Amino acid sequence: MTGTGPHRVVVLAQEGAYPFELGIPSRIFGAADGAYDVQLCTPTGRAITTNAGFDVVPNVSPEVLRTADTVIVAPVDPRFLRRELSAEMAAALELVPDDARLVSICTGSFTLAAAGLLVGRRASTHWQCTPIFRDWYPDIELDENVLFTGDGSVVTSAGAASGIDLCLHLIREDHGVEMATRAARRCVVAPYRGGGQAQFIERPIPDAPDLSTSTTREWALERLDDDLTIARLAHHAHMSERTFVRRFRADTGLAVREWLTQQRLGAARRLLETTDLGVDAIAAEVGYATGTSLRRHLASHLGVSPSTYRRAHRS
Repeated sequence: MTGTGPHRVVVLAQEGAYPFELGIPSRIFGAADGAYDVQLCTPTGRAITTNAGFDVVPNVSPEVLRTADTVIVAPVDPRFLRRELSAEMAAALELVPDDARLVSICTGSFTLAAAGLLVGRRASTHWQCTPIFRDWYPDIELDENVLFTGDGSVVTSAGAASGIDLCLHLIREDHGVEMATRAARRCVVAPYRGGGQAQFIERPIPDAPDLSTSTTREWALERLDDDLTIARLAHHAHMSERTFVRRFRADTGLAVREWLTQQRLGAARRLLETTDLGVDAIAAEVGYATGTSLRRHLASHLGVSPSTYRRAHRS
């Protein structure tokens, strides 16, 4: 472990890696105000060939895994998946400290599963690979309908771009909402999609602006302290309630109330981190009737009280 200085993130790549996902940690953590040092290694210390056909050369040896704070197992093309762990990968994972955070993006969860590191834990992987994952590792609780899953010190994500959401989530957990939001803006990506959001969104790109709920979502974000009923939101979108609810889920992968809860809790977290407002005042600012209601939602979604969250993210 690094102890002092930037949090050391080591990306562990292997043959058949996806170039896009391989670059996500460096891009996202690299936008986080210098809080992270991202390195790339392979199990053998030698170059690997990606599924796109070009080689990637690691900038450090696998020995760097001994001092990693977070290890991210990069995904591979499903054609390169193997049920059993290679000797080289097993040896590399043996170097990881017991107190390091273990992370996988997309099919990287197969590597963690093969290493026995997901036993007794919940996990996620790319939705297209869930049948083979369940067949190979039936004792692991797989959640195929979320963007990422955190279970203790192990975090696994779904496919492809969900790795962006996962990395932003880790920044948010390590350093708070404000830093994660700044990193997202620098990378021109959405600052918050909760891990529980659906992995597969039925209609991610609207056919035309007037058929999307995006304008109403932007409108709602400006008035989270209001009583944002489905009827009111549907009226703003010039849709029937039934049509609005259907299109909202198609656009976001979430039910309306789930989305509102995510946004309100995100706003509450920012206020806890950046202001001295009391819990009741913050609750009113983000649309909860009482401080008790905010406390209940924080406990349900984050497992902490407002005071505990504030201390952890302002120390």
